Amino acid sequence: MKEKEEMNMRKEIKKTSNELRDFILAKNDQYGNSVGQPIRVFAQSHSSEELIRVRMDDKLSRLARGNDSMESDEDVIMDLAGYCILLLIAMREQL
Repeated sequence: MKEKEEMNMRKEIKKTSNELRDFILAKNDQYGNSVGQPIRVFAQSHSSEELIRVRMDDKLSRLARGNDSMESDEDVIMDLAGYCILLLIAMREQL
């Protein structure tokens, strides 16, 4: 039984990872590389990492407040997971 549960978990991890990948790519198609190359109208930081962290803070704030009138908790989690991946990419590019 445990082996079946592990196989199911692996399947769910793959499925969710693929959903997240498709979500990030769709957002990138929709907004362009606004995370990596923002237009900096208001935010003047030149650090992509810092700007991503600000977006993550905003998402965490919405999640903590639990107000899903504009977006569901799942939407916030997907955005946050996407930002984590984008932050990792930005951090690796700085090396």
